[in-house]
Amino acid sequence: MPFSLGIVGAGQFAGQFAKLFRLHPGVGGVHVTDLLPERAERLVARHDLAGTVPDFARMLDSDVTAVALFTQRWTHGPLAVQALRAGKHVYSAVPMAVSREEIAAIIEAVRETGLTYMMGETSHYNPATVYAREKAAEGAFGRLFYAEGDYVHDMDLGFYEAYQYSGGENWKATASYPPLLYPTHSLGGVLGAWRTHATSVSAIGVRDDRGDGVFDKEVSQFGNDFSNATALFEAEGGGSFRVNEFRRVGYPSHIRESRFRFFGTEGSLEQLATVSLWQDKKGVLDVSEHLRTVPSLSPDDPSLRDVAPALRDAFVSGTAPVHDRSRLPAEFAQAPNGHEGSHHFLADDFVGAVSSGRLPTVNAWVAARYTLPGIVAHESALRDGERLRIPDFGNPPG
Repeated sequence: MPFSLGIVGAGQFAGQFAKLFRLHPGVGGVHVTDLLPERAERLVARHDLAGTVPDFARMLDSDVTAVALFTQRWTHGPLAVQALRAGKHVYSAVPMAVSREEIAAIIEAVRETGLTYMMGETSHYNPATVYAREKAAEGAFGRLFYAEGDYVHDMDLGFYEAYQYSGGENWKATASYPPLLYPTHSLGGVLGAWRTHATSVSAIGVRDDRGDGVFDKEVSQFGNDFSNATALFEAEGGGSFRVNEFRRVGYPSHIRESRFRFFGTEGSLEQLATVSLWQDKKGVLDVSEHLRTVPSLSPDDPSLRDVAPALRDAFVSGTAPVHDRSRLPAEFAQAPNGHEGSHHFLADDFVGAVSSGRLPTVNAWVAARYTLPGIVAHESALRDGERLRIPDFGNPPG
């Protein structure tokens, strides 16, 4: 039976998933709430949804079966716990949370309620991650011992407009969000293919010097002046991986925001802005076309009118040949996709998990491994790169 779903937060990102949830045969009515009622009403009208709800509390008191959180990134942890405790399944945009305590509270709520929690990490379905996951399963890497994940998104390419849209007059206070507290686009691609987790980290932050009030400690809600950061992690079972979270960088993030490299004893994979290569001891194979997505929508489509032009490419990318579309509902065939083909798979993962009771791909325990290492890495950067241990919540039960 289809279940009802509530969208919480009607910002720029929510519309992409509202349409997919409405189209999915496993979902019935979709309702929306937002702190700005006119945004909720506009989203309902644009995608022919079931209606609006005045606020989050009344959303939790309603008869919706699940909620999807698309609120500001530092709010997800407490909202997820409230929803789970209210008996709702939860889909959460990234990151999972901003502290170890918030992560622990989500995992405990999932354990006690038996409800579904899923974090919608797009890099889990990045074409390079999908390809590397397949190669790892085949044993083609041999022993993986090193990987890299980069989330390289310059503030000038759409982020100023996005923060202004969501933050209002005080947008600079939130635009200073610490890069390593938004780590899942880099970590998720690495750990989505390499079945390990981080055990320790040393990180370095780069203090911003533009002087425009963004990444200014005196203005920042987070007391943060790092605009770029690099973290080196020790991997469970041996080896290491490095991630970069860059917000001031000369790189075409409108072409590719996240990119990955994997090195094993028998093979390696390198993904750049427009080229992807599989390499082994015999030679080099260009797999760029296998990993290249085909746009599913024009960047000028009216549905993207509220999205900054520099961000629109991320919302229109279709799937790549490496993606297995056969598992998706037929209703998604002509639906817009985004973030290198990931949106369709994430929406379907969540609906399938709620409907069947099985664990979703990026469940609470996986989400913790994609999120907590960044939180500890930010602490390391604040302590001049001191190597810190990373707690682990283990594997999901059963």
